[in-house]
Amino acid sequence: MRILMVTPEATPFAQTGGLGEVLSALPAELAGLGLEVDVLMPKYRGITPERFAIRKTQAHVEVTLNAKQIPADIWEFRDPRGVRYLFLECDEYYDREHLYGTPEEDYPDNSERFVFLARAAIEFALAERIRYDVFHSHDWQTALTPVYLRTLYAGEPLMEQSAAVLTIHNLGYQGIFWHLDMPLVGVGWQFFTPKHMEFHGKVNFLKSGIVFCDAINTVSPGYRNEILTPEFGFGLEGVLEEKGDRLSGILNGVDYGVWDPSTDALIAAPYGPEDLSGKALCKAELQRIFELPIRPDVPIIAMVSRLTGQKGIDLLGMAMPWLVKRDVQLVLLGDGEARYQRAFRDFASNFSDRTGIFIGYDYALAHKLFAGADMLLVPSRYEPCGLNQLYALKYGTVPIVRATGGLGDTVDSFDSQRDAGTGFKFVEPLPGTMQKAILDALTAFTEQPDAWKRLMIRGMHQDFSWKRSAMAYSRLYTQALKDREGALRPLRAFS
Repeated sequence: MRILMVTPEATPFAQTGGLGEVLSALPAELAGLGLEVDVLMPKYRGITPERFAIRKTQAHVEVTLNAKQIPADIWEFRDPRGVRYLFLECDEYYDREHLYGTPEEDYPDNSERFVFLARAAIEFALAERIRYDVFHSHDWQTALTPVYLRTLYAGEPLMEQSAAVLTIHNLGYQGIFWHLDMPLVGVGWQFFTPKHMEFHGKVNFLKSGIVFCDAINTVSPGYRNEILTPEFGFGLEGVLEEKGDRLSGILNGVDYGVWDPSTDALIAAPYGPEDLSGKALCKAELQRIFELPIRPDVPIIAMVSRLTGQKGIDLLGMAMPWLVKRDVQLVLLGDGEARYQRAFRDFASNFSDRTGIFIGYDYALAHKLFAGADMLLVPSRYEPCGLNQLYALKYGTVPIVRATGGLGDTVDSFDSQRDAGTGFKFVEPLPGTMQKAILDALTAFTEQPDAWKRLMIRGMHQDFSWKRSAMAYSRLYTQALKDREGALRPLRAFS
């Protein structure tokens, strides 16, 4: 089976969140199962031969947008795990400082940038005469690929039998643009209807992909159920409901070749569930990095997060006056909205003995946070899956999470009576409920050291490896191809 994944980002080449890490690990696991996987993404400014072993190919595509011919060359990287990464070079669209926009606003031509990516995926297959069994799109930036397969390129012999699969990593981002972008999209006004691409008078890229794809999935079973409700459906719950059993939830996994404290070269000392002594050295290193007092007894609460409302950053902001009165240290690594950056910088300057803030994303520092912290706070208002709590579990860093989406699926509540659980959860997205969960964790840390150690070890023994998830994706592809064949059979009989 041959797969073309179309994505706006993939680690280590370009990343803003968990999507990038998924597109690093999942393709390799699928390749390990015997599938042939190509991954197509933009060639952003930082993706250079000097940084990565990429090379320019002979492949070339041209896409017509609003009567304008836009050319692009293709670069490639041969991953030793058996995956080919393809990079779409178009400096007009992708040679920019950020992927999607500045901290203040999105790029105003994002619709054009990602129309180009979605169509270029198909044009590449045609130009190279590659018969892909599945075109697998990720999030709104590539959600128009299923639309093009069933409209502009319908009947193309090379891809007539190809299935279109769409993964929603975050329904909160849909790619909604004004209606006058329909000529740019290029499929004709007859598809600007509530049954197809129209959404409250605008064109919605993600909705369009949902309507036209053969199969759709989210990144956890819990989130799959949540997006069918008005609270989490962001206006698309009815469209998703119509997909029926073609909507599934497949839990994201962890690449334990990268995220494992027993083999992690980026942390101060290795450790594992049989010998936790190295974690103390990692904690001391983290305190030195953030210029905090080196105290083994004080609990470190870490956050590795985008600074947005979805991630519950406002809840942390409201709880900070309460939190800094306690004998704890807080370290935060993240980038995002300017107002949150300012607020946390102010806290760090006013409470420098208890808080450490790094604005931006530093891959090596993220490893050090997971290894050195005692607890990881993930107060998301909604969370499709979340990877950070999975990394934290492996590193013996106890997660404190809001019970939503994949967070609820992957963290079991601590129960001191039964000596069970892997972390602490709260349900209502309120400062008070979050504070109670934090307080419960702090109490267990200080008053029940033996139970806390067993709690850490239980988390470290959890298995969220990608193999199980990759097998589920392989089954999803097979079913999508069967459904596609079933859809074509009546047409062939009629012809």
